[in-house]
Amino acid sequence: MQTVEELRAGEYKGTKKLKLVSCGLSEFPREIFDLANSLEILDLSSNPLSQLPEDFHHLHNLKIAFFSDCRFAVFPTQLAKCCSLEMVAFRSNGMTTIPEGAFPPQLRWLILTNNLIGSLPRSIGQCHRLQKVMLAGNRLTRLPDEMVNCKKLGLLRISVNNIAEVPTWLFTLPELAFFSFAGNPCAPPFEDNQVLDDIAWSELTVNQMLGEGASGIISKGVWKSKADAAEKTVAIKLFKGSVTSDGSPADELIACITAGSHSHLIDPIAKIHGHPEGKPGLVLQLIPPHYMNLGLPPTLQSCTRDSFVPGTAFSAGKCMAILRSVASAAAHLHARGIAHGDLYAHNILIDDSGHALLGDFGAATIYRKSYANGEALERLEVLAFGHLIEDLLGLVDHGTVDQDGEFLDLLNTLHRWCTRDLALDRPSFVEVCKVLNGFRRF
Repeated sequence: MQTVEELRAGEYKGTKKLKLVSCGLSEFPREIFDLANSLEILDLSSNPLSQLPEDFHHLHNLKIAFFSDCRFAVFPTQLAKCCSLEMVAFRSNGMTTIPEGAFPPQLRWLILTNNLIGSLPRSIGQCHRLQKVMLAGNRLTRLPDEMVNCKKLGLLRISVNNIAEVPTWLFTLPELAFFSFAGNPCAPPFEDNQVLDDIAWSELTVNQMLGEGASGIISKGVWKSKADAAEKTVAIKLFKGSVTSDGSPADELIACITAGSHSHLIDPIAKIHGHPEGKPGLVLQLIPPHYMNLGLPPTLQSCTRDSFVPGTAFSAGKCMAILRSVASAAAHLHARGIAHGDLYAHNILIDDSGHALLGDFGAATIYRKSYANGEALERLEVLAFGHLIEDLLGLVDHGTVDQDGEFLDLLNTLHRWCTRDLALDRPSFVEVCKVLNGFRRF
């Protein structure tokens, strides 16, 4: 762990990364400038900082800066002079204002989740390298039209705001593949017409934790029904109350329920009631331990694209099974008017045969089939599926591919169709399924 005392003693000369989290800093330590020739990543999160020095741009090699859980009410304009800065995070600052021209020119990744921001500056349209924008949990009423110039934008989170209408220009962005807008006036109100039983917390026994995400904790447990005394091993997900980078846990719960049962989704069994702390939760199908994550989350370098364990390779047949599974799940969701919003390899579980389960509804949006832009919204997600095709093409074991190359030709052709610049020129998921199921070799 790095400390302020060691910084002041000159022990970090030449370092590329400095992390001084929860150190009680109310002023920016001037000693950080001694690292200007090497420093690339600076994390000052969870400190009572509210301002940056005017000469902050002297950190000329700085690429990534984290100021989450600090006290910046106004986005610091000093960052606009940082010529190398690509990623900025001000999560949970109580921020209200972003001045015009405040963003650094090389910005690729912007995190402003859970603040009090009422509007974005028009100058965001000058951020031509912008790829990933996290705005969930603010007070936005609209997006500036100038954002249409952010042609590289691949991921946008605007859930839990006050946006009355999704602008139509958003559906013209050629690289937007991951989008969520639940919890806004522009998202249809939830209609609880899905049949899902309630289970009392007293009927559940929680055993070991299986995992923890931004929205909640999943544990392995036992459900012992009072009605018949039968015991069933299940997964238990308890949701946190705070807004996540994707949106509201309450919206995630609703999306899980609305998605219903499908052979390539993790099926919900029941809602939980009577938790002693009032936490919402779900009882879910327990996934056998031989399932594994298909991919790893994006890195700071890859930004909007997944990463994979080095050396990963799959047979052609397994790749086809994965793609068919995910396309089938996505077609089921969109038939119910649900956009998953996070169709990534790291949210897909696979077994040895390639049977896949699409999980994590944290970024899901229920848009209803009557939504005017529903067709275009589905095609945004088809672009995400196109990225998955590209990923698997890079992982396929070419020794398992037929000699005439028919398999690779099929996937390359489908990839080109799914990644066309204009959303409405892409296929629906039903059409994607027809293409994949029409290949008889596997």
